[in-house]
This record gives sequence, structure tokens and C-alpha cells, in this order.
Amino acid sequence: MIYRPVAGGVTAPKGFKAAGVAAGIKDPTRKELALIYSAVPAGAAGLFTANRVKAAPLYVTKEHLKDGRAQAVVINSGNANACNGSQGLKDAKAMAHEVARLLRLSPENVLVASTGVIGQPLPLVKIIKSLGQAVAALSEQGGRAAAEAIMTTDTRLKEAALQFELEGKVVTVGGMAKGAGMIHPQLATMLCFLTTDAAVTVPCLQEVIHAAAASSFNLLTVDGDTSTNDMLVILANGQAENPAINKRDAAYYLFREAVLKVCTELTVAIARDGEGATKLLEVRVINAASREDAYLAARAVAASNLVKTAIFGQDANWGRIICAAGYSGAKFNPDRIDIFIGTEQVAQNGSMLPFSEAAAAQALAGSKVSILIDFNEGTHEATAWGCDLTYDYIRINAGYRT
Repeated sequence: MIYRPVAGGVTAPKGFKAAGVAAGIKDPTRKELALIYSAVPAGAAGLFTANRVKAAPLYVTKEHLKDGRAQAVVINSGNANACNGSQGLKDAKAMAHEVARLLRLSPENVLVASTGVIGQPLPLVKIIKSLGQAVAALSEQGGRAAAEAIMTTDTRLKEAALQFELEGKVVTVGGMAKGAGMIHPQLATMLCFLTTDAAVTVPCLQEVIHAAAASSFNLLTVDGDTSTNDMLVILANGQAENPAINKRDAAYYLFREAVLKVCTELTVAIARDGEGATKLLEVRVINAASREDAYLAARAVAASNLVKTAIFGQDANWGRIICAAGYSGAKFNPDRIDIFIGTEQVAQNGSMLPFSEAAAAQALAGSKVSILIDFNEGTHEATAWGCDLTYDYIRINAGYRT
């Protein structure tokens, strides 16, 4: 199957419009309010943070997704609307009701998300005032503006889209995400919004995003912190007019692969844009006895602060890599493990191997660093993504609230 990259992000699929406008929430010079709209009601599914502390919009969105239908998503940056008690819930519901009023929808068909500082009251008046502008700005070319509006400490917007043929119809999957810090997803993701014009039943849609997140966002880490606001939502409006995907047949797997590809592209973009990062880190574990073993080890190595600082310092300290694999919970024989940095093998059978420090340094000098860990135990593998840990990460987070 050929999957073709296309422009447009969340507005690449048929029947979707989006907008991003300024709202004066935290920074009057930036877009801080995004809106996604489907011309027709869409099937919808979502995943949410495993953090016990959850922001108000998550409760509202989970409630609105119970019927598996949605037609609009409103997102603000600059304020997380988290830990605001009953007022936070009222404010999140008010956002949904105002969008519904302006677009003549049922409030239950509007999903809500927020990102930004935790524990500060949401400036609802500013948001309500700006929603009219967002509705007026809705456009089939508005995906980029929406992606800009959900950024916080992100230094670049994150969007992706691709097309493929499904039973004689051209189907498109698009997406946008935000995230640079407080990134360590568990059973969910940061903020990510996916759109597709495919016809898919809600049970299949839920299965697809769960599988896609497990192989992309849940193998991503920047700093080991799981947010209160993590959310992954997908809308499928059926405008491609393909026969509805309602079981695990060939069409289902082709669609699932397309969603995974979009999610993986967004995952890598987030890792590359980690707060203060200078290097993208890719950790691949191969020949594990189980997929779970590969998953655990890859994620632990990518999350290790000692590994991340060694990558920043361009130090081929493979002992930190094997150490992280060892405490990950993965089952493997330490005496059989081989480790590579780039193409340079730095450990064999769990022991020191004479290697070229110059070649290893060269592999660590680029903007992308690849670590390969061979368990020599089985046939399973997993890839995790992260970034180096730099002085700038501390600078950014030391003054985030102010």
C-alpha cells in the first residue's frame, strides 16, 4: 500500500475546517484558541491521561464521547484549566456550549481541551469573546493556524497528513499535536487531534487509536512527567464514502497503519522539539523474547536522565544504557545483550568491547542519535523516542509559570 504525504494537517480530510486565533489568554501576541469543525457529525473516540489528577476539559470530553459522536473540538493554550474545582468544570462546559451556540450544534457534540499552566483560573470571558472570531475564521486551509494555536513551549508546530486508497476510494488521515515538556504518556498522549474522512464504526475507531498510541505516543518521553491534560481524540466523518470499516478485515488494517504513520510522525516531531533539546533520540530494542520486554526496555532507556545527559555531552557511556534496560522490568539475559550507538558496536554479550571512540563521537554529534539494543532472545522489537536533557530544559521550566 502506498501512503502519500499531503499538506493540510487536520483539514486535509474532506469535510473538515479549522481555525486558530488570538485570545489574550497568556500571550496577546500569539494564537491561543483553536477550533476544528466537521461539516457533518463524525464518529469519535478518545484516550486520556493516566494521571490521577485530571483537568476539567477531560471530564467534559469523556462525557461528550459516550455516544461516540462529535462535530467540533475547541482547544485553548495558555491555561490548563486543571485543579480549578467545580468552576473549572463550569468553564469547560461553557466553552462547549458557546461553540455549540455559534455553530448550531448540540453541546454534547463539542469536545473541549486545554493546555498551559495548572492551577490558575481560566480567563473564560476572553475565550468566549474570541470564539466568534474562531468560528468566522473556520477554513479548509485553517489546519496550520489551529496547530499554531495549541502550542505552549513548542518551538515549532506539529501536523501531519497522508492519503491512500481504500476499496476504490481516496481516504485521508490528518493530525496535529502539541508537546515539548511534561511528556511521558501512559495509556494516552499529550494533546493530539486526528481527523479522517474514512467511514469507520466507533468500536473500530477506538481500537485503532489505542493500537496506534501504544506503538507511538506511549513510546515517547521527554522528561518523565505525565500531564494532567493528556488527550488523544479522533473524528471520522465518512466523507470519503468508503464502505464502513466495521471489523478487523484488510481495510481495517490498512486504515490502522495509516493512523499509526500519522501518530508516529507526530511522535517524532514532539521528541525532536523537546524542551531545550538539541538531539532527537531513537532507541530500538530488537530480538526480545516478547513485545512487552522490548517496549519496557526501549522506553526506560529513552527516559533515563543519565542516558539523556550522556547524549547531550556526546559521551558513549553504554553502561548507562544497559543499566536502564536492567531496571526497566524487561526480562532478558544480560550476558547476551549487544549495544550499538549509530553503527558503532560499543558492547557485546553484556561486556566491554573495544570500539572507536571517534566513530561513536561522530554518531553522537548529529541532530539524531540512534541506539540499538539486541537482546538475542527472540523475534520481538520496539522503538522509543526521546531527546537529550540540556541546560535549557532547566531554564525553560524554572520560569514557566511567570
